[in-house]
Amino acid sequence: MKPSCWKRLAANLETGLAMINVLFFGRLGDFATQVPSTIEASTPAEIRELLAADFPELVRELNQPQVLVSVNKMIVGWDQPLFDGGEVAFLPPVTGG
Repeated sequence: MKPSCWKRLAANLETGLAMINVLFFGRLGDFATQVPSTIEASTPAEIRELLAADFPELVRELNQPQVLVSVNKMIVGWDQPLFDGGEVAFLPPVTGG
């Protein structure tokens, strides 16, 4: 790693924030067309809070109890700690048979 990367990592550890790649699947993607692909946050719940001001319709959908959150391809809770370079995916309810 370059020294600047170490500084950024240290700053993220101090603040608890990480640069996260964000994905929205299914109909959530329709509400997220203008959302940046990376967001600085410490938990998925914080990502949702950060989106509230600019994307209220998306956040209304994310607040549905059936929406799942995945961190690095594992289903987790909304309070899961995030680490720099991680991936958060928001998954809508799925039906089928």
